Amino acid sequence: MIIGVPKEIKNNENRVALTPGGVYELVKYGHTVLIQQSAGEGSGFVDEDYIQAGAEIKPTIEEVYASAEMIVKVKEPIASEYPLIRKGQVLFTYFHFASDITLTRAMIDSRAICIAYETVADDDGTLPLLTPMSEVAGRMAIQQGAKYLEKPIKGRGVLLGGVPGVPPGKVLVLGAGVVGLQAAKMAAGLGAHVTILDINMKRLRHVNDVMPPHVVTEYSSEYNIRRHIKNHDLIVGGVLIPGGKAPKLITREMLKEMKPGTVMVDVAVDQGGCFETTRPTTHENPTYIIDDVVHYCVSNMPGAVPYTSTLALTNVTLPYVLKLANMGWEEACRKNKDLGKGLNIVDGAIVYEELRSLFPEEVA
Repeated sequence: MIIGVPKEIKNNENRVALTPGGVYELVKYGHTVLIQQSAGEGSGFVDEDYIQAGAEIKPTIEEVYASAEMIVKVKEPIASEYPLIRKGQVLFTYFHFASDITLTRAMIDSRAICIAYETVADDDGTLPLLTPMSEVAGRMAIQQGAKYLEKPIKGRGVLLGGVPGVPPGKVLVLGAGVVGLQAAKMAAGLGAHVTILDINMKRLRHVNDVMPPHVVTEYSSEYNIRRHIKNHDLIVGGVLIPGGKAPKLITREMLKEMKPGTVMVDVAVDQGGCFETTRPTTHENPTYIIDDVVHYCVSNMPGAVPYTSTLALTNVTLPYVLKLANMGWEEACRKNKDLGKGLNIVDGAIVYEELRSLFPEEVA
């Protein structure tokens, strides 16, 4: 199979979908790998690294799309890429269709095979291709939140860890999944007081078992959320519904109950966000303020640490890329149920059930 890796062109997206090591494995199995010129530089991999691993370097994105049977990416295609996608071409990347009807319609019209990293799922419901980026984003949420709590950036002026004689900052984490657990771990490590909310008691028991005493668990309800937002300095949204839109747990009117300079970091922004006031931002312009509350809603947070993120992502995606290349997408998805769950759009039809329910007009 001919596999193409275009350079990511989303704002400040420096990750790349294959490392030279991944190229080496694919070439070893007899596949051809086309890498767009300088695609790996943001992650620390130069073209010569790919050439030595057996890849062919293509100077333009158009040449990569035109020749490849399968495109492997990190982020969803953007508008300038839509015309390059061909009928029957396999696209394997993060799509997050639920929050983007324009992208969904474009992929339906392309009649390509769209396999989404974020809906590939193990038998126990684990999302193996989303997990490493959720780990990165959860940890980054605290780094970024701590920074934007600083007064020059319109935050409350709170040091999360406090100092002797001064109490630490308070962090509220919505969701005890991968993002929430990693955010709580980082915040606790800084010495902050952490409250983590979820409706899954099994997850809360796990958090209670593995976290230090200054991480407190509570059942998530609107009442508890309203109570906590009044006195917490940093709020992290990490609620995920696989393939669907995140629930809006904090409404616009709730912002008036928060202290001026409170910071909200919405890690669920790719799935529409779990704050009503969420709108996607970029690393170039990461924040905005509504009712004196600082919002950080960067839709590709791991792109800011591309070396770490690329290695973490390709560790888990490469085995699936190999299956798709070795077997072809139909056989690979039939023989591997977890990979089959990644199928979202096939030849102009939405095949992922959660997505079908979100866009019924596109199914009819």
